Amino acid sequence: MVSILYVEDNEDNIYMLSTRLRRKGYEVIVATDGEQGVARARSDAPSLILMDLSLPVVDGWEATRRLKALATTRDIPVIALSSHAMPGDRETALAAGCDDFDTKPVEFARLLAKIKALLPRGTIS
Repeated sequence: MVSILYVEDNEDNIYMLSTRLRRKGYEVIVATDGEQGVARARSDAPSLILMDLSLPVVDGWEATRRLKALATTRDIPVIALSSHAMPGDRETALAAGCDDFDTKPVEFARLLAKIKALLPRGTIS
């Protein structure tokens, strides 16, 4: 089963997106802050990470930089999720090492297409 680490601190967002991803056949692992997200990525080796950018403890930009600096996690694709959607946010997220960027509220079909495009061949559920 393909696993997705969802790093998000909003319980409503966690419930909504996790439920929809599980219905599509993905295993969803949740971390509620950036530090926990880095730790879970190291211990669980997910196929992909959905990273909120506004997180407590360590923000999503810094968490992504840490993940991309580690040999064991640098190849895991990261999609940044942000409700800010300010000019330059996409570029800042990509500069931090994110592989793609999407906005909240999540348009599920668009996000699902991005997930499938980033998953290694043969792992698409």
